[in-house]
Amino acid sequence: MKIAALILGIIFILFAVVQYNDPDPYIWAPYYLMMAFVCFAQYANRYYRTFTYLLLGLSILWGASYIPRVEEWIHQGMPSLVGAMKAETPYIENVREFGGILICVVVLIWLIRRNK
Repeated sequence: MKIAALILGIIFILFAVVQYNDPDPYIWAPYYLMMAFVCFAQYANRYYRTFTYLLLGLSILWGASYIPRVEEWIHQGMPSLVGAMKAETPYIENVREFGGILICVVVLIWLIRRNK
C-alpha cells in the first residue's frame, strides 16, 4: 500500500501541474498539492489525522456545491466531457471539476480507513 500512496502523490502533483491553463489555477493547484502532501506523508509512514479530516470535509462540501451543475449535465443527455479540452459550456468544466473532487474524496477515505 505504500507504493499506492507514492503513485497517488505523483498523480496529484501532475494534476497540480496541468492546472496552469485552468481558469482558476490558484484554487486547484494548491488543492491538488495538499492531496499530494497527504499521500506522500502516508508513503513516509506519517498520518496527519486532523488535516486529512479537514481536507475531506472541505472536499465533500465543495463537491456538494457542484451537484446542481452535474444535474444540468445529466439533463443535457450527458454530452462528452472529453471531446475538446476547452469546455464549450460551463457545465462541462464544472462536471470535470466535480470528478476531480470525487477522486480526492475517494483517496481521502482510503487514507482514513487505512489509518484506523
